[in-house]
Amino acid sequence: MLLVLSAEHRAHLGCLPRAGGAAVGELGRLALEQLRRGAAPRACETAARKLNIGVDTIQHGVEGLVYLLTESSKLMISEVDFQDSIHVLGFSDELNKSLLQLYLDNRKEIRSILGELAPRLPSYHSLEWRLDVQLASRSLRQQIKPAVTMKLHLNQNEDQTAQVLQTDPATLLHLIQQLEQALGEMKMNHCRRIVRNMK
Repeated sequence: MLLVLSAEHRAHLGCLPRAGGAAVGELGRLALEQLRRGAAPRACETAARKLNIGVDTIQHGVEGLVYLLTESSKLMISEVDFQDSIHVLGFSDELNKSLLQLYLDNRKEIRSILGELAPRLPSYHSLEWRLDVQLASRSLRQQIKPAVTMKLHLNQNEDQTAQVLQTDPATLLHLIQQLEQALGEMKMNHCRRIVRNMK
């Protein structure tokens, strides 16, 4: 699987050859620091003075590297696919080798960082439900008004929470159909490929 770079990301990475081979290591270090701790403008300014390059060039290079490394790590693309992805940039063989080594040395750590940044969503624990039917009221002697009440128990950060939901059977049937359709789409080859690459 190849990583497709947008024109903006190509432009950001395009400053790497101008920065020179020695600067790629420094930009790679800054990109990893940005992933670990967030943006650091002062570190970019220091690197710009040290390498005698414009601050904007440094920031664009770091942004381009962050994108390249995170997207490649998310997809866990192979060494060959990574080389093919950056080959379209037209860099020298030496620069391509430096970028490949940067990716190979840090992809596990980057995946770990991305995993920590992912939101912790609640997971299903159990479900209780009840069907209530109102047969009559003071104003209407004969009516049938069904309602489904559900208590959804969830696990979140080792705590249990509960959500109470109420709906009518027609809406519940529609929801079931939508979920079944989504599950059917998950069995398609395209979705399976995406899920396999997310792991």
